[in-house]
Amino acid sequence: MASPLSRSPLALASLLGVALASSLATPAALAGSCEFLSPVGGDGVSPIVTKTISTGNPLGRPNWNTDFYVTKPYSSYKLFFTADSSKSATYPVEAYLKFTDGSNLRVFNANIAPEPGTGGGKDVPAVPGKQVSQVNIKVGSGDNMAATGFTYRVSVQGCR
Repeated sequence: MASPLSRSPLALASLLGVALASSLATPAALAGSCEFLSPVGGDGVSPIVTKTISTGNPLGRPNWNTDFYVTKPYSSYKLFFTADSSKSATYPVEAYLKFTDGSNLRVFNANIAPEPGTGGGKDVPAVPGKQVSQVNIKVGSGDNMAATGFTYRVSVQGCR
């Protein structure tokens, strides 16, 4: 004998709608909320840092690193990069989690070539048993000077 659901397409559609809504609600609830982290040396207003890759000056070194403060524990981090120049370039990008014990972990290392005005993000889980003090994004490299003069934007979110 057929079940009551097999005889009623409306009941079956209703049941599928509830199942789909439940499956969509679960990941969102697990993802939690995210908030932008403040950049070290920032203006206190914008969490987005815009920089131009330079070779540095004869008396100093280039400022390829951008750090973001982590003032409370998060379960993950979202790192964002956007090419902000009018021409395409290949950007050497590295990202690190810096820990309160003085150690660090490289979580990203690649040469990326986004179209101008575009970019991407990287989700990075927290490391169990370690407390993050800063997230570092380094754009530029002495081994790859092709992106010198190109501008980009970076930001980081901490997520619970």
